[in-house]
Amino acid sequence: MPSGTGCLECEQAGGWWFHLRRCARCGHVGCCDSSPARHATAHFRTTGHPLVQSFEPGEDWFWDYSTGELYADGPALAPPASRPADQPAPGPAGRVPADWARTLR
Repeated sequence: MPSGTGCLECEQAGGWWFHLRRCARCGHVGCCDSSPARHATAHFRTTGHPLVQSFEPGEDWFWDYSTGELYADGPALAPPASRPADQPAPGPAGRVPADWARTLR
């Protein structure tokens, strides 16, 4: 199961994210490397869990942090497969600064 519908650490800190990634091993949902805080990569560095799947609607690719490779297929993960379709990207609604595009990495 995913840890939530948005980046766990951004939710706790009141931050925002560009896109979301879900850990294939434990379900942690973190923000991508284009996001200000890069929590998905931080989760990999802390836990050693290398494989994430996009947590964006309509995307099902996997990324392996240990090899730097993109995969079209990976393990079947428990639903849901993405953030809610009505949740905007970047998100969450109400916390994204007006100049968000300037802050992307």
